[in-house]
Amino acid sequence: MENLVLYRKYRPQKFSEIIGQKHIVQTLTNALVMGKTAHAYLFTGPRGTGKTTIARLLAKAVNCQERKSKDFEPCDKCSACQEISQGKSLDLIEIDAASNRGIDEIRELRDGIKFSPNILKYKVFIIDECHQLTKEAFNALLKTLEEPPAHAIFILATTEIHKVPQTIISRCQKFDFHKLTLDEIIERLGWIAKQEKVDIEKPALELIALNADGSIRDGESLLGQIMSMEDKKITLEEVQTILGVTDIKAVQDLINYLAEKNNGAAISHINQIIAQSHDLVQFAKSLINYLRKMLILKVDPDLSKLVAIELTKEQLDIIIRQGDKFSQADLIKIIRLFIQAGNEVKLADFPQLPLELVVVECCEENY
Repeated sequence: MENLVLYRKYRPQKFSEIIGQKHIVQTLTNALVMGKTAHAYLFTGPRGTGKTTIARLLAKAVNCQERKSKDFEPCDKCSACQEISQGKSLDLIEIDAASNRGIDEIRELRDGIKFSPNILKYKVFIIDECHQLTKEAFNALLKTLEEPPAHAIFILATTEIHKVPQTIISRCQKFDFHKLTLDEIIERLGWIAKQEKVDIEKPALELIALNADGSIRDGESLLGQIMSMEDKKITLEEVQTILGVTDIKAVQDLINYLAEKNNGAAISHINQIIAQSHDLVQFAKSLINYLRKMLILKVDPDLSKLVAIELTKEQLDIIIRQGDKFSQADLIKIIRLFIQAGNEVKLADFPQLPLELVVVECCEENY
């Protein structure tokens, strides 16, 4: 359970501790300072990007007994803040729509909302994965959102906004959460490792962050998993072994061999990856993802914002330099060959063979 403990242990308790989502934090904190919080919010975006965390922070801030009128941070010391932090407040109602999809739960919510809060200033209802509510439940919720009492605040969260009825969306203030950048996740994981007095190599942190795929929660869970299995000094090799994946350098090296037409070194490299017990299917995915970034940058360098989120500045510089060694047409052909090989790896008697065939074919081409 270490990964769960780690994630909960370092859950941000103030807006200043939130990583990323600056546009959302800025808007919400401005509303708190001006005393203009809305009665209904809709948080949408990928999982693990802070939707529930910010929802609880907002619940804490509007109910904080010591918060000054021109401040937005909850004091984290009063009884209201303490109850919400510990998950003991009767006036903070969290509903997981993934497991409570029915009309009954929403009817209970509608009946309960009529009554004033037990202790706090506001009753705050957080409905997670709200897109999973049934049609009937959405209709019941809509009636509540149309005429909400002054003491109630609704915060709906979803990873699939397209499944939420437009009638619900139109009655909420909508905030779009973005995946976190690689550098933001690295910074956060490095800080947590420091708090836990764990020495972890920067390339190891980068590999964990890359596998988090923009989700700070996934990154913290992976770090917790690795910390529970290793000592106080974590190396890149240990992370590769535990996750069963290769780091970005393994992909960069193969691209270099292709550019140099060194099929012997490329084939040796692929077999070395297998010898180190790494997953070739995962490696093929990483390779295709890397080549996609290279092609996008080749098409238009101004599109770097589409790929920079998953790369450090140094990695971005390397991928641009490598891209200069291939034409756009070459990259399109190579990507198509590796996509086909990636599918064949899963079924091949010799998993490395489809990748080896692509290497030989690519090295015979004249770039």
